Amino acid sequence: MQALALTSRQKAAVIVRLLLADDEILSLERIAPAAQAALAHEMARMGIVDTTTRDQVVAEFCDSLEQVGLTFPEGLADVLDSLSGAFSQDITDRLRRMAAMAGDADPWERISTMPPKQLCELAKSEAVEIAAVMFSRLPVAKASEAFAMMPQDQARKIAYAMSLTGGIEEAALKRIGMALLYAAERLARPALDGGPVEKVGAILNFTPAGKRDAVLDGLEADDADFARAVRKSIFTWANIPQRIDPRDIPRILREVDSQVLTRAIAGAKDKNRPSAEFILSSLATRMAETLREEADAMTRLTEDEAEEAMAEIVSTIRRMESSGDLFLIAGEEENTATAEIAVATAQE
Repeated sequence: MQALALTSRQKAAVIVRLLLADDEILSLERIAPAAQAALAHEMARMGIVDTTTRDQVVAEFCDSLEQVGLTFPEGLADVLDSLSGAFSQDITDRLRRMAAMAGDADPWERISTMPPKQLCELAKSEAVEIAAVMFSRLPVAKASEAFAMMPQDQARKIAYAMSLTGGIEEAALKRIGMALLYAAERLARPALDGGPVEKVGAILNFTPAGKRDAVLDGLEADDADFARAVRKSIFTWANIPQRIDPRDIPRILREVDSQVLTRAIAGAKDKNRPSAEFILSSLATRMAETLREEADAMTRLTEDEAEEAMAEIVSTIRRMESSGDLFLIAGEEENTATAEIAVATAQE
């Protein structure tokens, strides 16, 4: 039997149908909408195709694939994804902004990478309705950080306007995203990422406790307000009772190796002990008793090993918080009385 003469579109329909018949997972979203519609209409008209024609289409398709020596990503956004880590972050950010503003990428993906402070400034510079759409499209963790920085009256208006954003079509959402990107480009950007409080706090987070306390004491003498702000930005083992909800402790500990947890509990002495008791009091009674017994039995534990274990738990908490899996309670200055109140509350 002689093969039927098919158009290119009909051949594409045959290949797609064969792949679907083999339970292959296809994603045709990157094809232009008009081409997707044309393909669907063509498949609806095809009817029955004989085996000779099918085999010839498959053979042509395989021959075409064998002639392909190299393919490049389509669009600047995909190119940048493939070059991840090869370009400097500054150049990558600039090119991603250009791709989004040129319509080659989803503008909301770019907006969601902006720091909360910049999102807050952007929301304050826009109409309430536009800001409401922006907060509706942001990831919850990022939106909550930026929303917390908004003036109270403006935040209230935006919250109400968010109740009216459900019926916006995709094309309108993209236009709003593009407009916000252009507006973001006009905002002044700091030469350095993050403010001095965040920078100093981030450095001290990973500084040994003794040196960190000495630095903070020195800052207190030089500039009490700055020192107070830095203390609030720091999260250490001692901050766990003040800034972690007791109900989140079991979820955090599932991400921590059991031996690391035992070493941290066993090595938590003096001012570090309230955090250990807070953790134990947040667990089921039997689990807490078992952990306490294992910690008591761990006699050969150096101070460095204990501090390393506590630092690993803190790193897990910070990782979960940065990924949006955990929300920290607003920072407070370290003090034993607050820790004792938190422990007592958890025990109740």
